[in-house]
Amino acid sequence: MRFRHADAIWSDHPELAAGALWATGVGAAADVGPRVAEYTARAAARLAGATESELPEVLAWRRAFSRMGLKPTQYRCASESLLRRLRKEGELPRIHPVVDLCNAISVAYAVPVAVLDTDRIAGPLLEVRYACGDEHYTTFGGGTEHPVPGEVTFTDSDGRAHARRWTNRQSGHSAVAERTSRILVVAEAMHDGGAQVVPELLKTVAEELAAHWPTDPSVSVLTPSAPEFVFGG
Repeated sequence: MRFRHADAIWSDHPELAAGALWATGVGAAADVGPRVAEYTARAAARLAGATESELPEVLAWRRAFSRMGLKPTQYRCASESLLRRLRKEGELPRIHPVVDLCNAISVAYAVPVAVLDTDRIAGPLLEVRYACGDEHYTTFGGGTEHPVPGEVTFTDSDGRAHARRWTNRQSGHSAVAERTSRILVVAEAMHDGGAQVVPELLKTVAEELAAHWPTDPSVSVLTPSAPEFVFGG
């Protein structure tokens, strides 16, 4: 399986810093509570001095969304939505140990982190690209939507969209669930310093996964000159 950003994405968003991780052997039986608490506490400390919309990591994604014609107050990147929920409710929802860990790390770094069940992705290619409009996207409620032409989405080889509006919303089709054992994690930043933060974030995810499951994650930093991550057997 291959994961990549289309050349047009790199060209239109030269500030993009991205990386990906693949891990096997994960599952729903793990106690990640103490680690989740530690990462969310880091995020809460930052929110004590500023709202999520004032953080440079979030502001950079807001600018990117504005350039794509999306209202930042209507469509938020995933990390901003999580930070907003943390600020308002004092905690993040518990979904699945893998997702809980990645969400907590996402708010700690204020960077969007996508987690996908790779057994639910049609290979050989998952690509972040501009939508044609005929892709099919499954909501978490089981409904079907079609991304707007020109919208950035994660599209597999069957034409299935695994995200809407880039980092705004993942798909219910490839969401991590009880059955999940193999995952793809994608981190994407737009702010100054993102090229240093994304590798650190993915290293943190890899260490936490290895500490809680029998897995040895593979990690790749993606760039315009090395845009592709090859993973799986």
